Amino acid sequence: MLWEAIRLAFQTILRNALRSFLTVLGVVIGVAAVIAMVTVGQGSTAKVAADVGALGANLLIVRPGQPQQGPGASAGTAPAFSLRDVDALATQVASVRVAAPASSRQMTVIAGALNRSSTVTGTDNRYLDARGIAVAQGRAFHESEVRTGAATCLLGQTVRRELFGAGDPIGQTLRLKSLACRVIGVAGELGASSFGTDQDDFILIPIRAFQRRISGDADVSLIYAGIRDGVPTEAAKGEIERLMRERRRIGPGEEDDFNVFDMKQIASVLTGITGVLTGLLSAVAGISLLVGGIGIMNIMLVSVTERTREIGVRLAIGATEGQVLTQFLVEAIVLSGLGGLIGVALGLALGAAGAAALSVPFLPDPAIMLLAFGFSAAVGVVFGYFPARRAARMNPIDALRHQ
Repeated sequence: MLWEAIRLAFQTILRNALRSFLTVLGVVIGVAAVIAMVTVGQGSTAKVAADVGALGANLLIVRPGQPQQGPGASAGTAPAFSLRDVDALATQVASVRVAAPASSRQMTVIAGALNRSSTVTGTDNRYLDARGIAVAQGRAFHESEVRTGAATCLLGQTVRRELFGAGDPIGQTLRLKSLACRVIGVAGELGASSFGTDQDDFILIPIRAFQRRISGDADVSLIYAGIRDGVPTEAAKGEIERLMRERRRIGPGEEDDFNVFDMKQIASVLTGITGVLTGLLSAVAGISLLVGGIGIMNIMLVSVTERTREIGVRLAIGATEGQVLTQFLVEAIVLSGLGGLIGVALGLALGAAGAAALSVPFLPDPAIMLLAFGFSAAVGVVFGYFPARRAARMNPIDALRHQ
């Protein structure tokens, strides 16, 4: 009986193919939009987590200035750090595995007849360790180069590509203002971040060379603190704050003139934001399913009116109310089910296109696909029941008189 009802449903749908397609279009759009939004949202969340993780799995960033200034704000009048502060963090805080100094400036870099603006950072090999940056070509700094402030440098992949193309940059010379810098290495590819910045557009030089030849002082703008495995970053953050308050002679009750940023907390906030946005957009898209359900109910009511005489004949020759109810209910479920299948396929295609356009991973969720398809089938049951019940409760004599 059920298979016969399904066969009749397909015959009716194919007999009015265009009308049937327009009827389920709302379901198709709703299912496709939900799947595409969730897929792109999950890819974006994974991209944010990966980008923050690329900065260091357990990384704290210490910088001068009030905490409310935020990670991109200026340190203002707060005194800068020194190399002695960096060494103190590395030796006096047990939870700190490595502490690296960093002072940066945007500069014009010249190589032969080519030039570009890039970020020049004064640091040492501890920076590579803290940030998880590998040396893909050449070598890192020698200890003697760091100690004496030798004019050597490591390039990010973007700088290498823009200034040297396919050529070998090792041993070549760059000019940073009056500083002639010899290239000794090239860092591995980091890629673009979720924030739209190019993580490979940088040049690293020894911190003492930066201080003597570029900044003209002994300041350290940032300290990257890599935390030991198994140590909660909150506990490490508290230890760092206590040491820095002591070294900067901040008394009880006085406000810190530095701040410590936890990259895990930043990742949590960002992934939370993307999750909320994905949920809101998916909820809006889900409204299309309700609209599609109303369309199915409307067309089924029209179908019942058009087929009144057919219903009367079936009832007159012995069909029960249950059989008529089943016929029209199955037809509504088949309509919404077909819309759900088309919507799943379209949603995956749109999700893949969106992930490619935004350069995020394509992470389809089977649970969401099953949920969206199940909801589309439920729409057919809910909105198809009332027209089906109306058909089943017709008086055979009145139905046969209908023209």
